[in-house]
Amino acid sequence: MARPDKAPDKTSLKVAILGGGWAGMAAAVRAQQLGHKVTVYEAARVLGGRARGVECSTPEGDSITLDNGQHILIGAYRESLALMKLVGIPLNEALLATPLALPAPDGSGFRMPNTPVWLQRFVPGLDVIWSIMNNPGWTWKDKLRLLKTALRWRMSGFNCPPKMSVATLCQKITPRVHHQLIEPLCVSALNTPAEHASGQVFLRVLRDALFNVGARQLPFHSATLLLPRLNLSALFPEAAARWLTAKGAKIELGKRVQSIEPVSIFSGGKDRLVSWDIHGQTFDRVVIACQPSEAARLVKHSSFAVLPRAHDWLTKAQRIQFSAITTVYLQAPPTTRLNHAMLALESGPGMPAQFVFDRGQLGDRPGLLAFVVSASHGERDQLEEEVQAQAIAQLGLGSTQVVQTVIEKRATFACTPGLQRPPMRIADGILACGDDIDGPYPATLEGAVISGIQAAEALW
Repeated sequence: MARPDKAPDKTSLKVAILGGGWAGMAAAVRAQQLGHKVTVYEAARVLGGRARGVECSTPEGDSITLDNGQHILIGAYRESLALMKLVGIPLNEALLATPLALPAPDGSGFRMPNTPVWLQRFVPGLDVIWSIMNNPGWTWKDKLRLLKTALRWRMSGFNCPPKMSVATLCQKITPRVHHQLIEPLCVSALNTPAEHASGQVFLRVLRDALFNVGARQLPFHSATLLLPRLNLSALFPEAAARWLTAKGAKIELGKRVQSIEPVSIFSGGKDRLVSWDIHGQTFDRVVIACQPSEAARLVKHSSFAVLPRAHDWLTKAQRIQFSAITTVYLQAPPTTRLNHAMLALESGPGMPAQFVFDRGQLGDRPGLLAFVVSASHGERDQLEEEVQAQAIAQLGLGSTQVVQTVIEKRATFACTPGLQRPPMRIADGILACGDDIDGPYPATLEGAVISGIQAAEALW
């Protein structure tokens, strides 16, 4: 999306961005575009936050870079794709683009056709209708119920009562379609089971991804599935850091900010707040782009926490419930190649993974598979054993070896109906961004990037 580089009538500000994840780096890039002087503080030694690359060893002792969790993008992620392109990421090389599909190992499941982008813009939703009508595994009852429901969504402007769940929203859809389409879409987009997920947020995702309502120029079909060929740090945050550094910004890795303290000057008989102190440096504005628990810590232990707006922000932030996502990387025989780079799995008791990704098709070692367990529970050893059993039962694999298991305990917020997320503004001169900050999208890379851009554009 084209944006003006700088508003000439605005004053350049010295801005500190706390956190080098996708939201923080998006905020930094946009703030730099607008002419601000940017410093990014990241507590870790690696950029990316909750979507980053991690170094690990293979069973043979070789070093390999994986991700702390398997993420996907779609063509509707216009802001993420635009920033990636801006900082020098070649999209066609960095992303494997295929029509959106949720195929099961047996070949069943939902598939979008490979329609031209111009046709999607000319007749929004035509490819969705085609996908429904030509699904060989669905009966006419399945298809008609889904079409009628989708038409009602369209006529309502993709809106529903704020406290309605996805399960209630889709209650007139047949069990087969619910199982093969709604549940996988809901888990992949909202990371929350349908019975507990927000219908309102789910409809927003469907509107932008499948029905392309109000779409602007996109590099891909909005419903294109985009699977990263690069690790998540290299896919955007590291490239953003190079772009920022070349333009004079500062990237401070391994620097955990302990507090944000106000700096006042004496003016007309009263103290007037003008800036903020971080590690002995003074900044005009601060953007908190840390993971939610770290952001809450910073606000709670800063002197401005007593202000009404900051207190309200902290209250809402502490009410958000988070859920874990586990990614189990298994090494299968090198000759292993799944029918698709991503498959939807049958999940249930003893079979926790909802999706599996063939990392060999994404440029990693042949036979390396990533099993994703959203809203995961249980101990590491138990999850590994169950995933290995699931690989045998559903993929027909023989022996596999665990390469790495990553459990992100606070990977995503529970996107529940009526959830009140904390706002962007915390106090005068203090803003927040991240996928958990109030916005239309669930905990996705696009949600994080949009939040970062909005924070940068609200600095004045």
